[in-house]
Amino acid sequence: MEYIVITIVFLVLMLIYFRIAERYNIIDKPNHRSNHSEITIRGCGIIYPIAFLLFFIGTSFNRSISEVNYLIFGVGLFAICIVSFIDDIRGASIKVRLLFHFISVTFLLYFINVYQQVPIFMVPVVYIFIIGILNAYNFMDGINGMSGLHTLVVLGSLLFVNQFIIQFAAVNFIVYPILASLVFLFFNYRKKAKCFMGDVGSLGIAFWIVTLLGLLILKTGELKWLLFLTIYGVETFLTIIERIKLKENVFEAHRRHLYELFSYEKKIDHRIVSFGYAFTQMMINIAVTLLPVSDIVLFPLVVVPSVIFYLIIKNNLKKQIVNN
Repeated sequence: MEYIVITIVFLVLMLIYFRIAERYNIIDKPNHRSNHSEITIRGCGIIYPIAFLLFFIGTSFNRSISEVNYLIFGVGLFAICIVSFIDDIRGASIKVRLLFHFISVTFLLYFINVYQQVPIFMVPVVYIFIIGILNAYNFMDGINGMSGLHTLVVLGSLLFVNQFIIQFAAVNFIVYPILASLVFLFFNYRKKAKCFMGDVGSLGIAFWIVTLLGLLILKTGELKWLLFLTIYGVETFLTIIERIKLKENVFEAHRRHLYELFSYEKKIDHRIVSFGYAFTQMMINIAVTLLPVSDIVLFPLVVVPSVIFYLIIKNNLKKQIVNN
């Protein structure tokens, strides 16, 4: 019953946000590199910080959960969501965004107790790695359903691990963002999306997912759970390498992602492309969860084939585009 009520609340709040966004012109207008042709409401990923607020309020009625200081996580989440929402509305400089990312990650690491469990010389590496993941998640949020479905797959996998393998977080700390994602997808996973997640959503939910992965990694002592982000990681890394080789500015907008070639050049329905990405990641997550092998074996076993298949598919697709 609780989850039904929360879902209805999310739906109502999303509809209210639609009215506010229309009133204050928080919209995404199509341009030369857009994958859409109609004006669409932007920033609907604001549902994720709202989901945390509802979760945080709920913890006050549960002593076992309230023993964890979720306020620390909340400050980090809201810091990155606020600067991202400002960027969605009117733009923010990369220096300001990175400053807030650094502040947010500081709260994240404090929340999962990294400073006491990781050697001090590794902390800068952890900062760079997490900020890289946050921005990779943002880079991949480009077509209808992509980030929403991927988020469902990752959070669903984490929920399975939490419930059936090892408990590392409060159940609602995983379920609430799942419900928020379902509501978002109701409006986004369409041929003509009614709304986009925006930076506030892609960076906000990435922050939440990284926190959960951090809790799981520290609980189990295994890095293999990072493979829950294999598809996003491989595509982002190889696309950046490609742009560097072409001497392009990696911070400028582009259309070199594989999913963009599928959806824009080949005109494949966004929903099909997004589902294909999510399904592939789900298969990887199942293997990561169930295969009884060590990190040193599992990483090359998953990453190497992923890189090879990605390169083969992308090169063949480029040839088809050129020939046509």
